[in-house]
Amino acid sequence: MAHHNGPRKKTRYKFKKELRQRGLPPVTSVIQQFEVGEKVHIVVNSSVQKGMPHRRFHGLTGTVIGKRGRAWMLTIHDGNAEKTVIARPQHLKAQK
Repeated sequence: MAHHNGPRKKTRYKFKKELRQRGLPPVTSVIQQFEVGEKVHIVVNSSVQKGMPHRRFHGLTGTVIGKRGRAWMLTIHDGNAEKTVIARPQHLKAQK
């Protein structure tokens, strides 16, 4: 039997994009910058596989704590635990 425990399992509807949102994201989402301490939303872009955070963090809000290469490090409260998530800017959206 096949192995059904990949990192994108159970994401058929969670990562689905709207009809006119399909395809690659604009370049502005790749070059966006954040300040340390800034709040950002994690919105996974399924058309970009690199730097994609785990599906359990999709829709959560975190605080930027630094940069690692091209990706940003965020801290997120998951219940009583504080977790560090590393994600590329295509999957992040600044909080207004």
